[in-house]
Amino acid sequence: MGTPRETRQEQAEDITERLETEYPDSTISLRYSNRLELLIAVILSAQCTDERVNQETKHLFEKYDGPKDYAEVPQDELAEDLNSITYYNNKAGYIKSACEAIAEKHDGEVPDTMDELTDLSGVGRKTANVVLQHGHDVVEGIVVDTHVQRLSRRLGLTEEKRPERIEEELIEIVPESYWQQFTHLCIDHGRAVCTARNPDCSDCVLADICPSEKSDNEIDLASGEPW
Repeated sequence: MGTPRETRQEQAEDITERLETEYPDSTISLRYSNRLELLIAVILSAQCTDERVNQETKHLFEKYDGPKDYAEVPQDELAEDLNSITYYNNKAGYIKSACEAIAEKHDGEVPDTMDELTDLSGVGRKTANVVLQHGHDVVEGIVVDTHVQRLSRRLGLTEEKRPERIEEELIEIVPESYWQQFTHLCIDHGRAVCTARNPDCSDCVLADICPSEKSDNEIDLASGEPW
């Protein structure tokens, strides 16, 4: 079992520094060319891989141009355009409804505040944080996706389970200048090494400070279950 730093703040700083060295080019993997495309891509990415979303949006963004196009298309047709995406019927409804609101209430522009974004259909705090950070250059929180949730628990940064509570705790210990990058670093490491089912602790740059490291610890702190 690894030995965490004395405080969670020291642990978070060490984790961030090591992962930044390991993944120097870490950034968002969704493809988009404007704020609306970003918003739609993030809505589609819920419980779906970014790779699959990028494949789907390649033709989607060629067909639809602006919020009015999405607002006016029949929902069944939009759903059919998304049929390789998980929960495509629900997501088609979210996108159509959100674009109706953008067209009618926001002069066709994706809003730039947390409250206005989370008022849109299908947009929670995680999605809003991504749009603010990468669409508006506004960083007021940490995006907590499944990778961030898993790694932050495994690495002893939090014992919380709900994304909102995890974000609140991470904000207190992750340096503010790294709030945006912390998510991308966790995603890259979660995909490459610290996977959900079988993390490769033997090839992990964080193993010596990870309280979930498999060689000595029988419990995965992310799930609370035995390895």
